[in-house]
Amino acid sequence: MYRYLIILTLLFSCLSTIQAQQTYAFINTHIVPMHYEGIVENQTVIVTDGKISALGDSKELPIPSNATVIESEGFYLMPGLAEMHGHIPGPDDQQYLEDVLFLYVANGVTTVRGMLGQPAHLELRDKISTQQTLGPRLFTPGISLRGGRVDSPEHARQIVLDQADAGYDFIKIHPGITRPQYDAAMQAAVESGMTLSGHVPEDVGLAHALSKGQVAIDHMDGYVHYLVSPEIDISDYSAGYYGMGFIEIIDTSRILQAARETRNANAWVVPTQILFEQRISDVPAQELAKREDMAYMPSSMVQRWVQAKEQIVSTINTPDGPARLLEIRQKLIKALNDEGARLLLGSDAPQVFNVPGFSIHHEIRSMIDAGLTAYEVLRTGTVAPAEFFEKENEFGVISVGLAADLILVENNPLSDVASVSRPLGVMIRGRWLDRAALDKGLMEIAERQR
Repeated sequence: MYRYLIILTLLFSCLSTIQAQQTYAFINTHIVPMHYEGIVENQTVIVTDGKISALGDSKELPIPSNATVIESEGFYLMPGLAEMHGHIPGPDDQQYLEDVLFLYVANGVTTVRGMLGQPAHLELRDKISTQQTLGPRLFTPGISLRGGRVDSPEHARQIVLDQADAGYDFIKIHPGITRPQYDAAMQAAVESGMTLSGHVPEDVGLAHALSKGQVAIDHMDGYVHYLVSPEIDISDYSAGYYGMGFIEIIDTSRILQAARETRNANAWVVPTQILFEQRISDVPAQELAKREDMAYMPSSMVQRWVQAKEQIVSTINTPDGPARLLEIRQKLIKALNDEGARLLLGSDAPQVFNVPGFSIHHEIRSMIDAGLTAYEVLRTGTVAPAEFFEKENEFGVISVGLAADLILVENNPLSDVASVSRPLGVMIRGRWLDRAALDKGLMEIAERQR
């Protein structure tokens, strides 16, 4: 049962009328700043024009006379989260697009690194930035470099240069491109100030991707392949689902080496562990389809997810393969973290049973299951994304001058991380949505899916 939360603010008849207030004051709150592991108790945080304008002891910091007061005594205020492997729909179904954006926000996700870009996302990015559209801050690539789409090194190079000129934030790599195509794309990225992120094509390999400067490895793609000793001829083996076919020949002693090479290359890793758990675990697809958060997705999409999981499971020949692959991935996550490699919080939503926003909290749990502390995991979704995008002066921590992307939660998230999954309210660049507004928006989305 939540303690009574008094919020002195205007009542909104519908979400479309929610406007950013000029000044807000969170009073008597405990701050979780996130640039270090700790709590600052009994603080007041002033928000003006979408940014944190002042903070200090509640007994000492005056409250502006024009401020809308959010009485948050005993609650905890932390930075908004980032979904560092998300997907944003296109403009064809405007209602679905708005629903996905709201699902992210309702779960405290105030930044999304889109991983399936298109030209319409450039305009959407700008509309979100200027608060014409309610949604998380968006970083977007263009269409990805993938096998069948890239036909030569020269073509790969031109795609990168064209996307740089168009104003995309980075280049997305999918499987299937050759090493010469990859190298040409990387060289063009260096020349144009872009970066390459995403998958590790089989012809490229993890070691080459790290040596060339791929800035982020998503899904830990290529790591299981790396764990096979170079002395073993893998031509007689089928890689299977993300290397599951190599389970019998991997050398787990190479995990430490993989983690250290990643750290030394200054590469980031987005594990998306929950994606793999839901795709290949022994939890039946029909059981996952009954989970409460599925109510916010179109029923036709949920049914496609059921079919996708059942199809993947049907191709697995080794009964213990999924459990062993998930265990190896957990060990990789723990080793990467312990060795100082840089992790980012991402779940890959919407994908198989990953509902936007909700799935990031499942990913938090999965990373804790891998052995990370609550602070370590939350840092991958707050401080680390700002560092990744070199936007430390814009978001990621609670500090004067930074964007007011905030989550108010009932309990200390460093000791009760599950509390973050049910925010009392979310502020996104100065726009406040209390629990009632969040529930109203979620209810409307669920009704549209019936």
